[in-house]
Amino acid sequence: MLRSMTGFFVRVAERWMPDPLVIAVALTMVCFGAAVIFTPFSAVQTVDAWGEGYWSLLRFTAQMILVLALGHVVAHTRPVNKVLVLMAGFVTSARGAYIGLTVLASLCSLVSWGVGLIVPAVLARIMAENCRERGIRIHFPLLVACGYSGSVVGMQGLSASIPLILNTPDHFLIDKIGLIGLEDTIFSPWSISVVVAILILLPIVLSKAAPKDHDIVEMPKTADLDDESPKILDSSSMTPSQKLENMRLVTLILGAFGAFYSVRFFLIGGSLNLNSLNMIFVVLGLLFADSTKHYVELLSNAAKVAGPFLIQYPLYAGLMGMMAASGLAEMFVSGFVSVSTAETLPLFTFFSAALLNLFIPSAGGQWAVQGPIMTEAALQLGADIPRVAMAVAVGEVWTNAIQPLYAVPVLAIAGLHIRDIMGYSVLALMVNGSIYLVALSFF
Repeated sequence: MLRSMTGFFVRVAERWMPDPLVIAVALTMVCFGAAVIFTPFSAVQTVDAWGEGYWSLLRFTAQMILVLALGHVVAHTRPVNKVLVLMAGFVTSARGAYIGLTVLASLCSLVSWGVGLIVPAVLARIMAENCRERGIRIHFPLLVACGYSGSVVGMQGLSASIPLILNTPDHFLIDKIGLIGLEDTIFSPWSISVVVAILILLPIVLSKAAPKDHDIVEMPKTADLDDESPKILDSSSMTPSQKLENMRLVTLILGAFGAFYSVRFFLIGGSLNLNSLNMIFVVLGLLFADSTKHYVELLSNAAKVAGPFLIQYPLYAGLMGMMAASGLAEMFVSGFVSVSTAETLPLFTFFSAALLNLFIPSAGGQWAVQGPIMTEAALQLGADIPRVAMAVAVGEVWTNAIQPLYAVPVLAIAGLHIRDIMGYSVLALMVNGSIYLVALSFF
């Protein structure tokens, strides 16, 4: 039954799922129409709000692209790549590949959502090639979907935007709710229990959704693994500048410089946030790279993967601008708040965040819109503010399974289209949704 249901989702996605950029434009038009129809804003005012919002998340966009690009760099350095090849060699069956990659993606995402996207996508290709050489048939779209679906726990990990914002001394709601430590959000027993449940159930269900042998689609042989190792040159024919470019000492010095700063930053009380996390990955990339030239080549390859975000993030920022300025987002969220009590507010917050995420697929950007409304409601109703904040976080990440923005770099690495994995992503949406609903309703 599970295989038949998943097959239905796959067929629908293959026929009807357009490119992520098309989806972003379509959502913009839907939001524009809703703002004009349901709010006092005129069409001209709505367009103005879109234009003013378009560049409003530039700093956050840069941070997110760096998380993604720097994670890509670290994943493709020689030491990390050797570890990935070694891990692929432990796979002895297709089901083991599906389960193993889902678990690995989850664990990586708990460290960094950027690493959780990139490392499993790279490993999926290595694993698929390795298994083919040993005669193990892998359904490549499902394998890639396992890696992408496993990353859902990233908003409950060390790079979770909303908990990190609330743990920042000067966050914009500090006067209302004060500083909320990570022990009350991502390290709370509730959040840890949710992560453990996903780590157990999601890999098992996805592995059972594999198609029969005659329907298996293996990774195309033309999709050769990228050779991102540095090209070895004869040192005797190098110019002085080329020798400098190919020296590892340069990146080691800068990496050590960054490592010293990072250690001091945390020793004097600095907290883990997007900037400090990116600095850590800058340091790791520099220390693991073979030379300055190699590091630049890795960054250039990473830019190809992160590139689509440069147009899609501003599109969603513009969409957020329309929703915020017109009052559409407040109207939408307030509708859920109006039927909530102190006990049910986290649950309704979850649903509102899940739907809002389709239009604002950025945890930080969504918190900027939804956070003030939900915290005010929590204060008035006497609800648990950290739980409400985490409800926004898990609601936002829940529908990332079907919101294609974050799948773009994964698909670029894998050489697939969003329609190839969407059927399996819907299944992951159902599994994770069940876990979130039980956790928010009964715990």
